[in-house]
This record gives sequence, structure tokens and C-alpha cells, in this order.
Amino acid sequence: MSANQSELDSFRLFSSNEDNKPQLGFSFLDDPPEKPPLPLPPPCLEVVPPQVSSSVKPILEPVNLDGLTLLKGRVSTHDVFALSNSDLVPGKYEGGLKLWEGSLDLVKTLRSQVESNNLSLVGMKVLELGCGHGLPGIFSCLQGASAVHFQDFNSEVLECLTIPNVVANLPVKSQSLGADAEVRFFAGDWREVHQILPNLQTDDRDSNCNSESTASVGYDIILMAETVYSISTLPSLYELIKKCMSHPHGVVYMAAKKYYFGVGGGSRRFISLVEKDGVMVASLIAEVGGGSSNVREVWKLQFK
Repeated sequence: MSANQSELDSFRLFSSNEDNKPQLGFSFLDDPPEKPPLPLPPPCLEVVPPQVSSSVKPILEPVNLDGLTLLKGRVSTHDVFALSNSDLVPGKYEGGLKLWEGSLDLVKTLRSQVESNNLSLVGMKVLELGCGHGLPGIFSCLQGASAVHFQDFNSEVLECLTIPNVVANLPVKSQSLGADAEVRFFAGDWREVHQILPNLQTDDRDSNCNSESTASVGYDIILMAETVYSISTLPSLYELIKKCMSHPHGVVYMAAKKYYFGVGGGSRRFISLVEKDGVMVASLIAEVGGGSSNVREVWKLQFK
């Protein structure tokens, strides 16, 4: 699953992969002249591992990340969602069953930051948004985070993929899963999921998080990979980050492609939104690809 494979030169967001093997790339998407209204998002809920009884069992495969080996599951979108030729159906399924290359970039960058003493995950409260396979969150558990909460749009992704991946990679010492971390799983749309995330003050809270009373509230580190592909969801994602991020020392690590052609999003579009708001400062800490392929980036966001 090298980040330098030839398929990175193609740009596939929607895939027709028959056997549902992990796709590292995106394709051009033709926007229709008019789009039907999206269905109502699924309800926000916490997925509790002991209560999960999914009949869909993933096939475990190793992923080598420059010497670090993690296990990831492979499941069929047909078995889980009755979808055979698409990685994304807006409003119904947001691609969480695929392993996108940004997730691998993010794990590698976090590891590099830890090894260079620019980051410590020990004792941190971590939230992975749009987690899918959850490899960055799993890495945070292995590095000693005190709490890691995984969020995905679809509860089915958490049940059939994220939770099995956590179980496969972490020693199980209690019902909470994981070594010493509090590991929990939350499904829901970015516009509403903050209502069920623990340790957040959401009532009458200043979205800019400038109040001293919010200093101990929220997550120390927010992780997200390939979450900024759709221009229509960028504002709600950014507002969620501001609600969830601990002030004043919280940090966001975001891995994404520079541009997602056809759907309008991308890391630069998201960073433009952040800079226009003026609450956070963004710094580019890693870049992958170039030349004829679409550049992939990892950004770090902090409060000013």
C-alpha cells in the first residue's frame, strides 16, 4: 500500500472495484446539472461494542507503514449497504469502508511528529472525525492517549469495520477496548454529532472558543483524513471542529488532497475557510506526491 503506487496518478473519488479491495486514489466525477435533495442524515448515536452483533465479518489484512504494521479489515459495500459500484452516496454512505491514502499519510505524519518530539499523544484526549478504518485513532491508542473517540457518518461502518479494526490492533483488557485508553464510537452527521460527544459544552457556547470557562473542555487532538472532499460540508465540519477542540492548546491534524476535482473541496479550500474565519492558524507539515499527480497534504491547525 505504498503511497507512491502508480494509481496515485489517477484521481478516483467514486470507484467500481468489484472485490472491494482498498482503493488509494480518486476519479473524476461529472456533476449532474441538478441534484436531488439529500435524504435526512441517519440519527446520531453511540455504538457500544458489546451490543454490536453484525453478521458482516471483515477479512483482516496487514498494512505496512514504513516499518509500522497495523491490521485493517476488508468488507464489501454490497454486504453492508447493498452498494456494488460506488464508494460514496451523499446522504447515505460516505466512503467509510474504503482505506483512503490520506489515512496512511496521517499515520505516517503522526509517527514522524512523535519520533521528532514535536508531538506527544500520551494522556491526550483524541477525536478522529470521519474515521472509517480508524488507523490514526488506533495509532493514538498505541501511543498512550487517555481517550480516543471515533466518529463516522455511518453506524454500519463503526460496527462492521472500525470496531473490528480496534479489536484486532489493540490488546483487550476491559470492555472499553484498548490498552489504557477510553475508546468509544459515535455515528452521526457533522451538523449534529456534537450533541452526543462527551465532555463538550454545547449550550450557548461561543463557537470561537474564546471563553476561559472552556479551557478544559473538548479534545486535545482532532484527527481527520480525506474529510474535506465536498465543498458543501466544509462549513459544518469547521464549526464542529471549533465546538470539539480544546481551547487554547487543542490541535487538529488534517490529511487531504490539495484539490478534489468535480466536487469542489480540498485542503486548500478548507484552509481558505479557516483563514477567513481568523480564529485558527494553519501550517503545512507534510506533502506527498506532485508532478502529474494530485498533491496530498497534511496540515496542522491551532488556535491563535
